[in-house]
Amino acid sequence: MDWEIVIGMEVHVQPKTRSKMFCGCSIAGLNEPPNSHVCEICLGMPGVLPVPNKAAVEACITCIKTALALNCEIPQHTKFDRKNYMYPDLPKGYQISQYDLPMSVNGYLEVGAGKVRIRRVHLEVDTGKLVHAGDKLHKAWESYVDLNRAGVPLMEIVSEPDLRSADEARDYAMELRSLLRTIGASEADMEKGQLRAEPNISIRRVGSSELGVKTELKNINSFRALHRAILYEVDRQQQALESGGEVVQETRGWSETEQRTFSQRSKEFAEDYRYFPEPDIPPLQLDRAWIEELRRALPELPSVRRARLLDQLPPAQVAVIGADRDLSDVYETAVAKGAPTLATANWIVNEIAPTGKLMSGQYLAELIDLLQQGAVTRDQAREVHLESVETGRTPAEIVAEHGYSQVSDPSELRVLAEAVIDANPKAAADYRGGKKQAMQALMADLRKRAPQANPKVANELLLKLLA
Repeated sequence: MDWEIVIGMEVHVQPKTRSKMFCGCSIAGLNEPPNSHVCEICLGMPGVLPVPNKAAVEACITCIKTALALNCEIPQHTKFDRKNYMYPDLPKGYQISQYDLPMSVNGYLEVGAGKVRIRRVHLEVDTGKLVHAGDKLHKAWESYVDLNRAGVPLMEIVSEPDLRSADEARDYAMELRSLLRTIGASEADMEKGQLRAEPNISIRRVGSSELGVKTELKNINSFRALHRAILYEVDRQQQALESGGEVVQETRGWSETEQRTFSQRSKEFAEDYRYFPEPDIPPLQLDRAWIEELRRALPELPSVRRARLLDQLPPAQVAVIGADRDLSDVYETAVAKGAPTLATANWIVNEIAPTGKLMSGQYLAELIDLLQQGAVTRDQAREVHLESVETGRTPAEIVAEHGYSQVSDPSELRVLAEAVIDANPKAAADYRGGKKQAMQALMADLRKRAPQANPKVANELLLKLLA
């Protein structure tokens, strides 16, 4: 408790483009063969020059839209720079990035009840990927380089050091992903490497205004890993300082298997990169009228959407539906078609969000209506939902074809309930003796005997007979 955690975040995002930024190579999909999407330009062969293409223009537009959604200032002029460093995953020896004139500055993102300041959003191209293999016992290590990713456009979103815990850092990254998906900037799928978080972490004594020495964790690719890596790194730094040691400014990786951070290299300073204006790409002038057009075209942002949904739904449901544009669109379409708000939200949270099986709002309204009428059981409704998503047919068509119907006739269900009680004398006696959980066994037997039985009516009849 004597230490305060200070975290700034760098998040790299792959915009929605099909090709690399300054050459004609397509972007490799997940698990494609190494070095199968490369050419002379993205490999930096002698004598070749970067050529801005349609993907470069699309990436610029996406970057500016993201900056506007993050409330950033857009300067009138921007340019690209060469960031010089020599690593095996960057064979040309420099990265095309932005330094002193980025595409945007001074924004913020609302996270929970507060705001995280955004220092800048800029464009750059990705490097390659190093793959290490070896044997710890014999200390025989080999490294391979896959350059499929070299030249892929990236947005870098840099925050100020406003985060104070692993929870806040995770929530910030999740809110940022929700915003990116909402405006269509990126799929932001961390498992596919489309969003990579790099927290800069330091600690200082409570009450101090001086920042401590920071370490940067590279290429974190899940929210859980981000949370755990920060917790580990904070504990490591605290132990080092309290034992009389020091924290070294460096870049560290995260080992998911070992659940620890490890040193990769000493952290460079800006002057180490020897930035200078990219000589092969001219500066850009950003038209003010065009910027305003992009601003007006932005969709409703997640924070605004959640505030509106809170007038209709409990916070727990809003947290799920409000974070995803597709889920919220399905919900609002279904409600507009007459579906009740709470039942619709419950179905989305419990059935759609966990499975990813997204059906149209119109079909969902129809399914909720069939369920509430008692025309289908909940299990049948799940089957109808999945088949509707797979085939595109309406729930009513599927129900009619399969002959689904829910038995709700009390006289018919009474006979069934009596048979269940007779067949389960111990469970019936336990319930009458005060063990209310015994009802679960009776209902399970009833559902087994008659899957189409209306569970609400059947439960009421069982209670009445047992009383």
